[in-house]
Amino acid sequence: MKRLLLASTMLLSAASMANAETINILMESVPDTRFVEEVLPAFTEATGIEVDLEVVNYAEMHTKLVPQLVSPTGSYDAIVVDFYWVGEFTKAGWLQPLDERIASDGFDTSVYFPSLMNLVGQVDGTTYMLPFYNYAMGLTYRKDMIDDPAEQAAFKEKYGMDLKVPETWAEYQKQVEFFTRDTDNDGETDFFGVVNQGLRPDPIAMEWSNYLYANGGQYYEEGTWQPTLDSPEAVAALEAYKSNLADYGPPGAASFGFDEAFNVAAQGKAFSYITYNMFRTAYDDESQSAVAGKMEIASVPSGGLNGAWGWAIPKSSPNPDAAWTFLQWIESPEIAKKRAELGGSPTRSDVFDDPALNEKYVYFPALKNLLETSRNFPVFTYTPQFVEVLGRELSLAVTGEKSSEDALKTANNEFAELLKKDGKLQ
Repeated sequence: MKRLLLASTMLLSAASMANAETINILMESVPDTRFVEEVLPAFTEATGIEVDLEVVNYAEMHTKLVPQLVSPTGSYDAIVVDFYWVGEFTKAGWLQPLDERIASDGFDTSVYFPSLMNLVGQVDGTTYMLPFYNYAMGLTYRKDMIDDPAEQAAFKEKYGMDLKVPETWAEYQKQVEFFTRDTDNDGETDFFGVVNQGLRPDPIAMEWSNYLYANGGQYYEEGTWQPTLDSPEAVAALEAYKSNLADYGPPGAASFGFDEAFNVAAQGKAFSYITYNMFRTAYDDESQSAVAGKMEIASVPSGGLNGAWGWAIPKSSPNPDAAWTFLQWIESPEIAKKRAELGGSPTRSDVFDDPALNEKYVYFPALKNLLETSRNFPVFTYTPQFVEVLGRELSLAVTGEKSSEDALKTANNEFAELLKKDGKLQ
């Protein structure tokens, strides 16, 4: 705690200028919010500024935020923004640009991963947010099974290649097939090569994005925003997704959210699960996992899906100076490291280079690589509406109500209409 206080002394003068006793912040109910709460007493002792956190579930956040953002003076001094909302909030002019404050106080934003700055940092060259925490997706897998000499020998005999952390999608698919098995020989598959989160709209849309990128597809052409969801690569990605659900996954996975899918993997019933990297620590929690010490995480071959939240100051903020004092403090090197020590999901690359953290969390190098190679979902004014469209069409394909080609053609056409509405596509 003494170190946290020392890290905060440089902000005392800025705090006094802010002339505010309390700042109000709206946050989502996630583990990283708890880690923020744990360090708040040090901030208050150093600056005299109290922080009142209002913590709500994700489903409530947008509804609570919009009336405050459109008001000349709102209730929140600072907020956290999901990448889903970045296009909407910035186009509406609801967020304060931070570049002048960054330059004036010499705050170093170069430490953030470029992928995260592009997702929840800058829009069209203007900095509106500081990345708060990441939820990029990675491949979680049974390390004990990949390292097992008997499994290695059997895999080599069957496929003519070494069993190791997969570097290509084709290699991973062979592992999914190989580890799907009937362990008690009763004629029923009871251990699965993969578990998926096929619930519409968000779980399936986010998870399938990894399949799209791994199969060489993309959502649109860089520079033109021309949608490409009707490409052969996209169709191949959807066919692979359908196959994994039907042939190598547990019954009912087409309606699983991430909690249900995680539980299958955590109870030792699946070899792999492509999921948010925050679940890596949960695998080692023996109160909710039967595979503690057995699961590891790696980058999805060809790059997985990025995800993040960012700190922002609304234009309607009653105390923007005090809010900026807080943002600088909470994202300072010392406090970012402290949050990581508690189990947070860092966004600063220098945190991942810390020797003590690398010793404590042996998977930190894998997480750093994940963030360096992750790819972004389309961010524009109508991202939430596009997720609804994509999730609907993917689900229709998975349930057999549409062919992969027809589902993706519909998604592509509706994506184009949303882009035209946003002025990104003529």
